[in-house]
Amino acid sequence: MGKLTKESKEMASFAYKALNSSGSVVKGELSAGDRGEALRQLDRKGLQPVSLTMDGSVKPKAAPKKSAKPASTRRGKAEVKEKTKPVRQKAKAKEKKDEEEDVPTGPIKLKGADIVLFTEELSDMLSAGLQLEPALKAMENRQELGNLKVVSSRIRELVRDGNSFSSALKRVSPSFGPLYCSLAAAGEASGALDTILEAQANYLKTLADLKGRIILALIYPCFLIIAGIGVGFIFVTQLIPQLTTLLAATPGAEMPLAAVFLMGVTAFLKKWWLVMLLTLVSGLIFFKAWKDNPKNQPTWDRVKLTLPLVGRVVESRFYVQFLETMANLVGNGLPLLRSLELTRDATQNLHLRDKLEDMIEMVGDGRSLSASMMRVQAFSPLLIDMVTVGEQTGQIDKALRKAATRFDKELDSALQRIMALIMPTILLIMALLIGTMAYLMITAIFNTMQKMGGR
Repeated sequence: MGKLTKESKEMASFAYKALNSSGSVVKGELSAGDRGEALRQLDRKGLQPVSLTMDGSVKPKAAPKKSAKPASTRRGKAEVKEKTKPVRQKAKAKEKKDEEEDVPTGPIKLKGADIVLFTEELSDMLSAGLQLEPALKAMENRQELGNLKVVSSRIRELVRDGNSFSSALKRVSPSFGPLYCSLAAAGEASGALDTILEAQANYLKTLADLKGRIILALIYPCFLIIAGIGVGFIFVTQLIPQLTTLLAATPGAEMPLAAVFLMGVTAFLKKWWLVMLLTLVSGLIFFKAWKDNPKNQPTWDRVKLTLPLVGRVVESRFYVQFLETMANLVGNGLPLLRSLELTRDATQNLHLRDKLEDMIEMVGDGRSLSASMMRVQAFSPLLIDMVTVGEQTGQIDKALRKAATRFDKELDSALQRIMALIMPTILLIMALLIGTMAYLMITAIFNTMQKMGGR
């Protein structure tokens, strides 16, 4: 009896909060000899611990029961277990090999929808109070995320090894892009990673929605363009040559000057179309090579700001991103200079990045943010006035956020105007082309009929 008491061990009661395989938060209690054993029990249950606290109550651990079965029975079971052990090991090895074959190696490319889903899921978990590693672990255990499970697992391993979240993103998948990684670094530095990710998710959804609307808006015009090209091809290759032959066989008939010009253009295209096509392709390749050259990128980024319609959209998008990032960083306690540096790193337009670099130098020399914005001449007067009011009231983060909301509405209006202009413009161009060719043919036929009637 004394020996049984000595072998008995007191067990503590632990209260836990953990994530199950579906990502839901579960709570409960368990008994264990120490904290390590409690964590192992949670792991065997497939739970990822979020918090584990000992409530102080102690329970005696029951002594192990002695087996009442004869030794021969135990030996028989042991022999069966030993015989089936290699079979189980082979099955587990095969299962593990199949899983490893399904897991992609190297950098993983993700679709736009996958990045949006990853950002939303992670932002929601961080906003709910989870730390970064448990949140990534919960996403890793999800069943329906596909490649995102592998991405979450690799990012979690890198973060656990001491890497920053932004650097882990760069190493795991190139699909996140420099802007995404820079914003993630800004969120880590400010302690507002959940807010930054939420804003980025909204931005990515806006882009996806815009692309979807553009595709839908271009479906009908594309059909019109294809139909117009087909009609023009028939006019040029069939109808106009037949009309020319008819007029040539008709005494006194004359081809209208516009029709003669059109036939000359047609003959030129038939003779030189391959050269023109190769010239066009070569020009596009040269332009892309010039644009992608790091030395020419600032010039191209500056030109994009001056393009009709597109320039306004690029400028408004920069305003919204600049204001939202600055508002999140300053609102979470980062110094103004550090916030500007992180915002500069998150800016993709190199021309505007140079402007922010000048602002950083001015703010470092003691100038106010509004004065620096005014001197670089890259911001609208309305935006500068709103920032000035925020500086005077001591609530610059709220002023920046309010300005971001205002310019976001302007950006949406600019995009809607572009969408509204696409279809009428294409319709007008096609109407002019088809109408011009039809008019030339009808005029030529009418003139021929007059000549024949006059004779």
